[in-house]
Amino acid sequence: MAYSGTQTFNLSIEEIIEEALERCQLESRSGYDLKTAKRSMNLMFAEWANRGLNLWTITYETQTLTAGTNYYSIDQKVVDIIDAVVTTTTGATSNLEGDSNTTDVAMSRISRTEYINLSKKENSSSGDARPTQFALVPGTVTTGGSSSSGRPQNDMTLFLYPSPDKAYIFKYFYIARIADAGDYTNNADVPFYFLPCLTAGLAYYISLKRAPMLSANLKAVYDEEFKRASENDRERVSFRVEPARAYTP
Repeated sequence: MAYSGTQTFNLSIEEIIEEALERCQLESRSGYDLKTAKRSMNLMFAEWANRGLNLWTITYETQTLTAGTNYYSIDQKVVDIIDAVVTTTTGATSNLEGDSNTTDVAMSRISRTEYINLSKKENSSSGDARPTQFALVPGTVTTGGSSSSGRPQNDMTLFLYPSPDKAYIFKYFYIARIADAGDYTNNADVPFYFLPCLTAGLAYYISLKRAPMLSANLKAVYDEEFKRASENDRERVSFRVEPARAYTP
């Protein structure tokens, strides 16, 4: 029996749009058809972020901390921080990366309200020490320490408590925004097992605008495909079952 010998199947943005249009019993007749479908795809990516954790988007990052600085701007691609530690040294060395004298200490997350009610948050405090808590707050901070004007959209600020007393490294895993659907020849920023869900979801989104009579059925297919994909998109850890042992006094 002959096989292709490859496992590289993927779809471009244009091919995903074509498949979705066909499921709506439509075809692309103009540039606007592609433009409005790509917009729907980006809206669906935002919906997926609202649904919760998408494991394939989890990314590892580090932030070097400066003594006396208790807030840091976070890249716009960060949707949320899910795990964080701070690296500290146990010896005289100041090398925080890969040194045998370093220790990663877990940090706990607090809310914006909890953070604002903490005392001695600012720098130049005699109580500065290794940070043990952090808060992730939408918006930016000016050099004067006050919130920037205007309504924050994608900017995020990391607040630490207590303020660092020396250099540390803040290490964290975060949920990244799914990359926008760019050029039509690009591939979508999803793993291959999410392609059926992506195509089904886009077909449903398009149907809301152009084929409402098909929306109910396409929504059912979309929900089922998302359920399958999300069940596959889970963290895998070692699991062992041991038989129960009777207690003998």
